[in-house]
Amino acid sequence: MKTEKEKMLAGEPYDAHCKEMITIRTRVKHILHKLNVTEYYTDKFQDTIHELCPNSAKNIHLEPPFYCDYGENIFAADEVFINFGAVILDGAKVTIGKKTLIAPGVHIYTARHPLNIEDRRVWEDCLPVTIGEECWIGGHATICPGVTIGDRAVIGAGTVVTKDIPADTLAVGNPARVIKKLNE
Repeated sequence: MKTEKEKMLAGEPYDAHCKEMITIRTRVKHILHKLNVTEYYTDKFQDTIHELCPNSAKNIHLEPPFYCDYGENIFAADEVFINFGAVILDGAKVTIGKKTLIAPGVHIYTARHPLNIEDRRVWEDCLPVTIGEECWIGGHATICPGVTIGDRAVIGAGTVVTKDIPADTLAVGNPARVIKKLNE
């Protein structure tokens, strides 16, 4: 029988409110406190980032405050910059390609909740999010579960990305729509 964490990582419905999952998130909240409050101005800051996000490159930059559910499901490549106020709900894998810039207040969600109230009281599931290399995600953009954003794409400030965005495009609006081809 699978644990709730194993179900979550397999993309299956799971109970996010069971003792196992609350214990994991509580441990992460302690690391986030170090990252956001006590270690920012110390030489332990980068070590704290890698304690939180052990599957990310050593040279990513997180500007506090930063918030996530688990950290270990964030796979940020070399030279990723995540500005302050970012939220990543990483129940599923969140891949961020090298040299991608994430502006203040960006939210990336993998968690989904059933529309049926009876189901929603019991479970949720997650879909991975992939952001390509050298992207620029504008301030307060929201990236929804299951979305892939292609390399070098630009997502305008305040955009809500509900569907995949091709490489080398500018997408804006709610919901996001591609308005321009880039880098031709």
